Amino acid sequence: MKYDFDEIIPRRGTNSYKWDSAGDADILPMWVADMDFRTAPPVVEALRKRVEHGIFGYVRVPDAYYAAVTNWFARRHDWQIEKEWIIYTTGVVPALSAVIKALTVPGDKVMVQTPVYNCFFSSIRNNGCGMIANPLIYRNGTYQIDFADLEQKAADPNVKVLLLCNPHNPAGRVWTKQELTRIGDICIRNNVWVVADEIHCELVFPGHTYIPFASISQEFLMHSVTCTSPSKAFNLAGLQIANIISADTDIRTKIDKAINVNEVCDVNPFGVEALMAAYNDSKEWLEELKQYLFANYNYLRAYFAEYLPEFPVSMLEGTYLVWVDCSVLNQSSDEIVKTLLEKEKLWVNEGGLYGEAGEGFIRINIACPRQQLIEGLNRLRRALK
Repeated sequence: MKYDFDEIIPRRGTNSYKWDSAGDADILPMWVADMDFRTAPPVVEALRKRVEHGIFGYVRVPDAYYAAVTNWFARRHDWQIEKEWIIYTTGVVPALSAVIKALTVPGDKVMVQTPVYNCFFSSIRNNGCGMIANPLIYRNGTYQIDFADLEQKAADPNVKVLLLCNPHNPAGRVWTKQELTRIGDICIRNNVWVVADEIHCELVFPGHTYIPFASISQEFLMHSVTCTSPSKAFNLAGLQIANIISADTDIRTKIDKAINVNEVCDVNPFGVEALMAAYNDSKEWLEELKQYLFANYNYLRAYFAEYLPEFPVSMLEGTYLVWVDCSVLNQSSDEIVKTLLEKEKLWVNEGGLYGEAGEGFIRINIACPRQQLIEGLNRLRRALK
């Protein structure tokens, strides 16, 4: 490989949320979804040049920014986005909150497919809406959509929005075109807007293809809003940059108003420069990253098969977040995570964080050098055994 993903890069003492939130320096964090790799060299170089300028005033987002976004999705995902459809903001979570504000009024219901990214719950709650779950079906180490349940709940006239996680965190699914089409048909028939969180869209493994929900048909495009960011694929979360894509002019106007009401309408110059360098110049780095992450996942699966066969590992089609079934322990997710911390100083996410359907599971972040992954797995094995 051209890029060295095996390099151990110390992160303690850098005000890292992942590493410096633990008071004990011996704790190994494999929880929050950022990576322990340096970002792509073109991104680092672009940021270095921006720093050398030495003035960091308010930024005007240039046409080149929009071109970077539209060209990237056209080249990689055959999705033709118009510049006018794009609204930039500080992150996908603020984006989701603004879109919910634009599409609902307090008291409306928003549907989610649990277990699912925990910030969905707060975005719904903070807008005064009720949450309704369409639980995924866990079967044979993977998840499927309960379409009968989705149809029934979408028929509730108070349900205005489905938050779609594609690829899905933490289930690891990359939804197929057939699955997305069934979701869209049900939602459009019941006048439910699809709001797609597609932040993990670049992190898809062999045998699977990310399909932007809005790219499937003109009808789907006009009945959905998509939220994207380079932050997961290029490890840029701290630079606070994301995009909302909506082809409907009226809806886009409402979203723009909500962005301003929520005061997340301004971004910083580093996020702008990083996005352009990532999308324009960092494809090679991303492809090698995906190979390394997939090798990490295969190593983890082999490790569990040999040493921890009683803990099924869900199939990982996308993301770098591994979902592990610990139901054999007959403990709550909180208790399992507490045990791992107390016995082996290993920090992972408790499955209950992602809704009731996640109880008995843990989520492990494998976006780290192999040596670090092995240390984490050894700690996990000692604690669980």
